[in-house]
Amino acid sequence: MASGFFALLDDISVLMDDVLTMSKISAKKTAGILGDDLAVNAEKASGFVSSRELPVLWAITKGSIVNKLIILPLAFLLSAFLPAAINLILILGGLYLAFEGVEKIIEYCVPHKKIAVNTPLKQVSETALLALEKKKVKSAILTDFILSIEIIIIALGTVMDQSLAIQIGVVTIISILATVGVYGVVALIVRMDDFGLKLIQMSKGQKNVLNYSGVALVNALPMVIKVLSVVGTVALLLVSGGIFVHNIDAFHDLLENIPGVLRDLIVGLTAGLATVLVVKLCSIVLKPFLKKS
Repeated sequence: MASGFFALLDDISVLMDDVLTMSKISAKKTAGILGDDLAVNAEKASGFVSSRELPVLWAITKGSIVNKLIILPLAFLLSAFLPAAINLILILGGLYLAFEGVEKIIEYCVPHKKIAVNTPLKQVSETALLALEKKKVKSAILTDFILSIEIIIIALGTVMDQSLAIQIGVVTIISILATVGVYGVVALIVRMDDFGLKLIQMSKGQKNVLNYSGVALVNALPMVIKVLSVVGTVALLLVSGGIFVHNIDAFHDLLENIPGVLRDLIVGLTAGLATVLVVKLCSIVLKPFLKKS
């Protein structure tokens, strides 16, 4: 009886060791999307009144948890009964990520005209502010849903040849990391300026270390958001390119003489440009029919 119990513990120990090992591999594969998730949500959770930043972030986090609870069972069902669909979803997701990455580059190079808003933030009604907040939360949750699909599918793709127990363990760990880790870091980022203001107040008007540190943190927040946005855009193209290279046979030997990172970037950028072109052409062709309806 005792030997059976210790044998069970040994099996559990081996299983956990395998899960942790595969989780490290999956984390590396999903790092790019996690980076983009971080950049997107840091941007969406900032720009609110200080007292509303954390409630907004908590609302997005709850939405992210619901997203994972919806996606995880579906991913395991596909893995068990229709594994071929995993590859198709990966490629479709790769096209979306490439499209989004190129769209961000186009937006940066040719920015849309922004409508001037003359009304000061303080004069905007509470109802309007709540409506804007709700809209941004919904947008963030939708983006999280799409990125979560890719994160979970990529994580699952790294353990497709493993047992179901290892698959569940690895994908669950990556899902927790994608939620708790990402949104924990986002919370620290969006509160960076508030922490800086606290340090400035603690300096009591004196030009000391507290004051300089506080000013640095307040001034750093916009730059951090911009850097994360750039890193996230590049990560989108790298991840999408990697998906195409590793999951489409025709791309396996493509540009094999150049560094893998550069190859993934070129493939992702090319796929993104092609996808944007197709989407634009479709919108032009369908525009007259949409107007009629």
